[in-house]
Order: sequence, then C-alpha cells, then structure tokens
Amino acid sequence: MSCNLPLDPPPPPPPPCCTRLFRKRCYEHKQYRNGLKFCKQILSNPKFTEHGETLAMKGLTLNCLGKKEEAYDLVRRGLRNDLKSHVCWHVYGLLQRSDKKYDEAIKCYRNALKWDKDNLQILRDLSLLQIQMRDLEGYRETRYQLLQLRPAQRASWIGYAIAYHLLEDYEMAAKIIEEFRKTQQTSPDKVDYEYSELLLYQNQVLREAGLYKEALEHLSNYEKQICDKLAVEETRGEVLLKLERLDEAADVYKRLQERNPENWSYYYGLEKALKPGTPVEEKLKIYEETWEKFPKGLVPRRLPLNFLSGEKFRECLDRYLRMNFSKGCPPVFTTLKSLYNDKEKVGIIEELVVGYETSLKGCRMFSQNDDGKEEPPTTLLWVQYFLAQHYDVIDQQTLALEYINTAIESTPTLIELFLIKAKIYKHAGNIREAAQWMDEAQALDTADRFINSKCAKYMLKAGMIKEAEEMCSKFTREGASAVENLNEMQCMWFQTECALAYKAMNKFGEALKKCHEIERHFVEITDDQFDFHTYCMRKMTLRSYVDLLKLEDVLRMHPFYYKAAISAIQIYLSLHENPLTDDSKELQADTANLSDKELKKWRNKQRRAQKKAQLEEEKKNAEKEKQQKNMKKKKEDDDEEIGGPKEELIPEKLVKVENPLEEAVKFLMPLKQLIKDKIDTHLLAFEIYFRKGQLWNISPGFLPFLCSLLHTSLVCFPFRKSKDLPEVVRTVLKQEITRLFGDSNAKSFNQAYLTKHSSSIPHRLAAAKMMVYLDPSMETKAAELVTALDESLSNRTIQICTEILECLRSGVLGDCKEQAESYRAECHKLYPYTLAFMPPGYEENTKIANGDVSTETEELANEM
Repeated sequence: MSCNLPLDPPPPPPPPCCTRLFRKRCYEHKQYRNGLKFCKQILSNPKFTEHGETLAMKGLTLNCLGKKEEAYDLVRRGLRNDLKSHVCWHVYGLLQRSDKKYDEAIKCYRNALKWDKDNLQILRDLSLLQIQMRDLEGYRETRYQLLQLRPAQRASWIGYAIAYHLLEDYEMAAKIIEEFRKTQQTSPDKVDYEYSELLLYQNQVLREAGLYKEALEHLSNYEKQICDKLAVEETRGEVLLKLERLDEAADVYKRLQERNPENWSYYYGLEKALKPGTPVEEKLKIYEETWEKFPKGLVPRRLPLNFLSGEKFRECLDRYLRMNFSKGCPPVFTTLKSLYNDKEKVGIIEELVVGYETSLKGCRMFSQNDDGKEEPPTTLLWVQYFLAQHYDVIDQQTLALEYINTAIESTPTLIELFLIKAKIYKHAGNIREAAQWMDEAQALDTADRFINSKCAKYMLKAGMIKEAEEMCSKFTREGASAVENLNEMQCMWFQTECALAYKAMNKFGEALKKCHEIERHFVEITDDQFDFHTYCMRKMTLRSYVDLLKLEDVLRMHPFYYKAAISAIQIYLSLHENPLTDDSKELQADTANLSDKELKKWRNKQRRAQKKAQLEEEKKNAEKEKQQKNMKKKKEDDDEEIGGPKEELIPEKLVKVENPLEEAVKFLMPLKQLIKDKIDTHLLAFEIYFRKGQLWNISPGFLPFLCSLLHTSLVCFPFRKSKDLPEVVRTVLKQEITRLFGDSNAKSFNQAYLTKHSSSIPHRLAAAKMMVYLDPSMETKAAELVTALDESLSNRTIQICTEILECLRSGVLGDCKEQAESYRAECHKLYPYTLAFMPPGYEENTKIANGDVSTETEELANEM
C-alpha cells in the first residue's frame, strides 16, 4: 500500500514517562476512555503533538467508540508522520478490518511486517485474515513463520497442520500432527479431553487422505485415550466398510444398534456390510432379528418398507401402521411420505388404511378377523388424520377435507387436526381460508410458539402482513417492534415470507429491504468466523472447526439466501424494464376512466386509507422514539460502547437505484459460484447479462434440458435487441444461434418442441407463448392448445392452470377474454377451493358475508 502524502522526518520518541502511559494497553483491555486520556496527555506536549504511533492509537480508540471519520483522519495523519512504524501500519490494518476491507487490511499488515518481520501479534492478525479470506497458500506461509518463532506453542503446530489440511495435502498434515503429538507428555491411562480431540482430528485427516488401514490401526492404538467412545465405534465401522472387512463391520454396527436401536444410520451400515448381490430376504433378516430384540422399535419396522414390495411390503406396512395408530403417533404420515413416489405402494397404503377406518367404525378393530382386542376411540381419529393427509398429497382435496372435518367433529380440541385442515386449503390454492384455519389452531394454544410461527407464515402467504406482525409480537421482546426484534434475531423465515408477500403486492421497496436484511445476516454469519479461528485451536475442537470452515464456504447455498436472491434479482430486473414513474401521473391514469360515483367512492377510500396510514405512522414513530430512548439509556450505562450504527435500509431509496442490473449482479454472484445445478440461476444470469450487453455461458448440461422457461428464452434469443451490442458479441451470438437451431428457423424449432412434448401442459404453454410471439395471428390456436384439460395430459397442477389463466387474461396469448372465463369455469370444477378460479365477485361477497366491507352509511360516518 502506498501513501501519496509528503514524507516528513519522524518526530523524536516521547520521554519514558509518556511511553509508560502509552503502554497501559488500554485498547486490549477495552478501557477506551482511559486510553484517550493517556493519548491526550502525550499529544498535549508541544514536542510530541504529531507523534505518529500515538495519533494512530487515538484513532483506533475512537473507531471503537463509533467515531469512524475522525479515527481515519488521525490514523492517516499518524501514518504520514511515521511511515516506517509497524504500529501505524498495524493500526491502519485494524481500521480496514473493522470496515470489512479485508484485502486492504492484509496489505497493511504486510507493510507492517516489512518494518518488524517477527512481530507475533501482526503475524497472528494476518493469519486470521488469510484464513477468513481463504488465502490458504498465504495462511500456510504465515503459520510456518509463527511455528518458527514459537515452536513450543501448541497453536503454532495446530495452525500449520490445519493449513495443509485445508490445502488437501492430508499426508503432510498427518505428519505434522504426529510430530506434535509426540511432544505431548500424556500418560496412556490418563483421560484428557483436548488430547482426545487431537487424536480424533488426526484420525479424520488419515481417513480423508484415504489411509484407512493406518486410520484403523491408529484408532486401535489410542482408543483408551479417546473420550468419545461413540465416535470411536462409528469411525471404526466406517473404516471397516471402506476396507471391505464386512463381517467385522457388521459386528460393530450390531453393537451400535444395541446401544441405540432408533438410529437409521446403523441399519444402513448393516445393509452395506452385506455382500453385493445379497437377496432382499437376507436384507430383511437384519430387521427381523431386531424386531425380536426390540419389539417396540419403530425405525426397524419402517426401513424395510423402502426396499420391500408386493405382499411382503403389505405385511410389514400393516404391522407398522397398527403400532403407530394404536399409540397415536401424529408424524406417521411424514415418515411414510418418501414412499409416495411409488404408485404401487401408494395403492397398498390407501387400501390398508381405508380398510382400517371401515373396520374401526364397525367393530373398533383393525380387521374383523382380529382377536377380541378392541382399539380405543382415538385410533379411529388418527386413521382419519392419516387419510386426510394421504388424499391431500395425491391431490384429492375434497376427500381430504371430508376426513379432516369428520375428525374435527369428533375431537374439536386437537390442534393437529386444524393444522392439517389449513395445509389442505393451502395445497388447494386457497391460502386465505388456510390462514383462517391456522388462526383457529393458534387460538387453541396461544402459548405454543410453533403454532404461532406457522400461523404468521400462512398470514404472510395470504398477504396479511400486519396481522402476521401482530401474531409474532406475542413472542418477541416487549418494548420493541416485532419486525425489528425478528431482524435482530435473524429470523429469516419471517423475512423471506415478508419479501415474497411484498413482492406479490408490488411493494418492491419493502421487498428489497427484506432481501437486503437477509443478505446482511449471511454477511454477519461469515464475519462471526473471526471468533472461532483462535478459540477452536485454543480449545482443540478441531473437527468442528474444519466443519465450520467448510460450511461457511457453501453458506449461501442455503434456501433462505437462494429465495431472497431470486426475489431481489427478479425485482431489479422489473425495475430495469419499468422504472418507477411519478405517482401523480399514475393516479391520473387510474382515475381517468371512472364515473362520478366511482370517483367519489375511490376518493373516500383513499381518504380512509390515508387516515389509517397516518395513525399507523404516528404509532410507529412513538414506538421508535421509545426504543431510541431505551437505546440511549443503554449506551449511557455502557461506558465502553463499541462500533457505530449500520446504514439504514430505506425502501424508497432501495427501489430508486441508478443501476438495478448492477445490484442484481451482487445477488447473482454467490448463486453462480455455489448453485450452478439449478436452472433458475442460469436463466436469471441470462436475463441480466443480456440486458447488460454481455454473454453468459450456460452450462452445456442444461442446453438439452428444454424446460418451459428455457425454451421461451431460447426461442426469444435471436429476436432480442442486439443492435447496440459490440460486433464481437453479435458474431458469437450468430454462431450460438446456429448451434442451437441448426438449419431450422425459430418457428420450426418451436413446432418440433411442441410435437416432442405434446402431452405436457407446461410445455404446451411455453410453445403457445412462442407461437403468438412469432406470429400474432396464431392466438386462437394457441388458446385452444393451452386450455385443454384432458386427463391424458400430464403435469396438470393448480400452479400451471393458474399461470395459464393469467396468460389468457393478460394478453400474452392475444385477445382471449372469452376463453379465459370459460377456462376459469372449467378449472373451478376441477379445483373448487382454489381462489384463482372462483367466480367474479366472490371475494367481495365473502367480505360482505364476514362483515369486512363498510356500508355507505359507515363510509359517511368515517368521512365525518
């Protein structure tokens, strides 16, 4: 790092009395006020007013108190006065690190080492930033320097070994750990937790190096000194499987099975210990033996259902279901849900459970052929509960509602029943009804946080944002806004659903705020690694530390980030295509075609909305003022407050960015690096980079996968505006278009696609869109193509039918208003509970029936 300021000769050092004050180490002990006093005493001396190191330390102290600008001025001034001071460069690096400018901080540390190459503190700080930034080569070099300077310290050896481990030089890492282990004076009979963790970490490195024989020998030699006996047995079983010593591995997993018969992984280990090609009957014997040992075990009765079929499947399933229904286990359906990919097994499940219900109604037994043992009344309840979920999953919501309503009539106080009823309505496409039933469930137990969260989530999906916030406020901190408190707690499920709700309501500013809050959470989680780089090596939790580093590397693969990023990118693309216009012009356009009566009604509605918004704003400001007072009091109580406030996310500013595409790219970058296997990543990247006039290389594996969205992009590809693109880009585009379409044109390409996927509704929709896009006169044929609802057609779902209806109404397929209404009526017959297919005026009638719509008299009263 260079400094463009003029070089002045360094001032003489302060006298020893001032130096002693300076060395009080107030910064390390977080005594910032005292530190400022000592700095002031030194700088008040006329001879040392420009002492570089003191100025730098004063700036560092002020930075910790939140005075960032003043801190930078002081540190730069100190650096200018003493460019050869390792302290000034080190402090400048600490300031850069506090601002998350890690690359700049590393440069500062390297400059500091030029003037004091063996400074341990600077080397440690540099190593922390290198591992934080995953500069593994640099980290290895720095740890080697620390090892040379402090070979007697444990952290020096461990850090050097971890550097080789992360660089995947496992053999070298194992050798370093072994050399360090030899220096440890530990009695074979003494149990030491930290030494035990070191041994387990060494064994992990050996296994990752593929040295399974050495790992097994190592495990046997040091077994007595390892505290975690369960980890020893599990590791031994894993290694024996790798070495193909199957009989020994089976013995290990049998011992583990006796220790915990409900652990799924032990049964999978026993299955792997069987010789390849072993018949199903032999595999079943593993579980039959367990049934005798543990007759009440549920896991050994569930797992065989994965590989059994036919009558044997029916027999085992019968036993499993009877046990669960008699006990009254609500999650039994969840455990069987993975079997629903097999139609034959689904048929057997339905046949058995429907038979149970019929028999239990008649004679209170699972079958009329059973012995005289009768089941309690609750058994029938759980059977009906199961059947409701069963029919919901196979898209027979009418039957599902019949069963759940019967169960609720018999037991109206069981919360689980209302949860399933809400879920059925959600799957049926009526999220408002679902939210109401979830609210009913929450009312039965207001102290249950799970039900409370579920209810809030359903309300958000229904667009009831204020109601959801009030629901969450029952469990958030008193005296603070529920939304702010949930943000502090990094409650990302709530923020994700909020973002989607605001996006659906076209409140892009609020939606972007939630997306950016989620992105900040992931930044904070990444920054929190700093606390563990030194802690884990000090406490010797090395296996957990390496797992943490690997997790952080793929952190943004998490669904919360993916959903937020996708939403943010879609909003920024929309803002790029349709920038926000002046509100007054929009209002004029909205009211131009209204009659006098409609205009009066509209103005009354606007006035009420404005008054309501004003009251809410006043309430919000009062809460904010109260919170600020509390925060101010807290800061006064804490004399050593650290850090300054973060930049506030304001929806109005977020939605009026100058370059939406650049903001979209920021969210896209982690998806490009970590989530390349999802087609949405490539489609959104294509949309962004094409608008930016750049090329985006779609992975070759996705080109043959012409899903409906990708087909639309491919057909539109040659017709996009390309006149403003550089000549080189246009040349490449021409080559790629030839490669994709060959000698055929876009029309024939689209027809070939339709012919290939003629029985799939989503593919029909994609082809119909492009049919009208290429030739507007084909709108009648396109409408006929997408409105077919024959049972022979595949992929018919509520979602795709809703999308088709929106396309018919919006004009994407031409002028199809008549077809849209007839298509809605047909869909309503198929999906009678879906809101999107309800008759016109349904929502208004529902509001009037529920008393939610004000009468004319009430409107006049509100005006007065």
